Amino acid sequence: MRFPHHVISRIEAWFQRRTAALARPGAPAAAAWIVPILFGLVSVYLGQDENWDLRNYHWYNAYALLNGRLDLDMAPAQFQSYFNPLIDVPYYLLSTNLPGPLVGFLMGWVHGLNFVLLLAIARLVIGDRADGARLPLLLAGAGVCGAGFLSQVGNTMGDNLTALLVLGALHVVLRGWDGLHRLSGRAAVMLLASGLFMGLGVGLKLTNAPYAVALCLALLLVPVAWPVRIGFAFVQGCGVLAGMLASAGYWWLEMWERFGNPLFPQFNNVFKSPLAQQLGVIDHFHMPHNVLEALFWPFVFMVQVSRVSEIPLKITVVPLLYAVALVFVADWLRRRLAARAGAVGVASPLPTRTCGLLFFGLVAYLLWMKVFGIYRYLVPLELLAPLIVWILAGRIFPATRAARIGGWLLAAATLAVFPFVSWGHAGWASPNFSASVPPLARPADTVVFTAHGDPPMGWLATFFPHEVRVIALAGGFPESPAWLERVQAAVAERPGPHYVMLAAARSEKENSLQRKRALVDALGLTDDAAGCARLERLTQRGRFHVDVRLVDEPGRACTLELQQRYVADLPEQDRARMQATKERLAHYGLAVDDGACQTHMARAGTAPYPFRFCPVTLAR
Repeated sequence: MRFPHHVISRIEAWFQRRTAALARPGAPAAAAWIVPILFGLVSVYLGQDENWDLRNYHWYNAYALLNGRLDLDMAPAQFQSYFNPLIDVPYYLLSTNLPGPLVGFLMGWVHGLNFVLLLAIARLVIGDRADGARLPLLLAGAGVCGAGFLSQVGNTMGDNLTALLVLGALHVVLRGWDGLHRLSGRAAVMLLASGLFMGLGVGLKLTNAPYAVALCLALLLVPVAWPVRIGFAFVQGCGVLAGMLASAGYWWLEMWERFGNPLFPQFNNVFKSPLAQQLGVIDHFHMPHNVLEALFWPFVFMVQVSRVSEIPLKITVVPLLYAVALVFVADWLRRRLAARAGAVGVASPLPTRTCGLLFFGLVAYLLWMKVFGIYRYLVPLELLAPLIVWILAGRIFPATRAARIGGWLLAAATLAVFPFVSWGHAGWASPNFSASVPPLARPADTVVFTAHGDPPMGWLATFFPHEVRVIALAGGFPESPAWLERVQAAVAERPGPHYVMLAAARSEKENSLQRKRALVDALGLTDDAAGCARLERLTQRGRFHVDVRLVDEPGRACTLELQQRYVADLPEQDRARMQATKERLAHYGLAVDDGACQTHMARAGTAPYPFRFCPVTLAR
């Protein structure tokens, strides 16, 4: 049934009234203060970050840098042990010195600064209208409501953090675009500053490289002579190199001197270090598998989210942008053909600054798809997507309809993201991260091995005495014969005792169960029979994965328990993991004494991560 036109008009009028305050002269400045604070509060609400990458390498890498572990440990955080650790140092220092909620607020506040840059870019590209900065404010707000960005608010993965440098570099170029008439000293300073920002982002996180290339190429659209355009791109590239050397040069030199590969162990097919297999980018899973998939990739990963993300993100705005872009290209071709036939006039050209932004987005997307394909690396483009959708809609549709169509499309894409998912959070605790490690009689003679990559064990290596050497075996590191020789030499020079630590089985839904129990207790739904009946009806209506169980306890008549299909056989999981560990270590000439294993507890916030600690001997 067709949606009544008057209902649409009433919704639009209501929205106009509700957002009228955004048209006031002071609205942009107020929003620039308020929005980052809101994201700080969202981060506190979400809780302690406990994402997989944090437990694998973000926590360990900062610890290893600050404690000189590079020559002692061997890949306890798998191949990511050798990523540039500088990006992780601020969070590590904050978390080891400040309360968790304060750290979470600061991380969310910093991530929220992306809104400020988006607002500035939108005002540059589309300008303020009759109602002031209302439209740029709304587009910036839609930008920070993408699934990828929201999933990382307050966490340590680094995509939201380095997006600030990418957007900052883009803003500098767009702001100075109209003044790029010749390669003057002022233009060179501007381009070097922009390149420096971008280079810092690339050095901290190499996944930003597509944006650096895209911005350099976008400068070729400046309307000046070609030699000058090439000069602009060259100066920008010099700034990028300077930024990369500033944020990562020291680390690349360390990797080169120790391993013969500045990006060790990745791109080893180029650098050919004997200490790793001759592989390029280690993860190829997230890329299109054929030409047809590549042509429609955003639609493919919108439906099959697991192709680009390990969590079920509700990806909407990038597929919307791709669809609108396809319509824009088709409409442009139609207009060109019609103009040649004399049927219609050619539409007025887009401002070159706007063309630069569009070209930047196109090149960045294509390079991302070709080199990485992991959705969270697309956060800078996701942030810009609503602005680009709005620009393209304004070129496709008549002026009287463009705002309405673009607004409804972006509203639908934004609202569809909620409620959003994240990469993992737990309740706040003090200390923020903890582990009960067993006492070791001779730490300087001890090696602690890990024997699996998932669950990650890198963060647990930070809780052992400094003298202990931690070595990963059969994890995600691309071991070579020369690497195995180093492992054998490290074991031979330490008489022991040696141990292996492996994750103990845990229920993945136990944390959510505890939070649900705390909530229903606080609401009084477990106090008496009437409350339990209401709770029973509530759980039957929703998909909460829990059942109500009656209990006879003082002040409590019922509680929640996991449905049987979500109750894992934890002892069987432990047996299977131990058997796999034995088989893996046997390849290295090591035997596990599983009868002497002890279980210890570690926590990320309130999330429990038990681990088993077992003696290891040389196999006879």
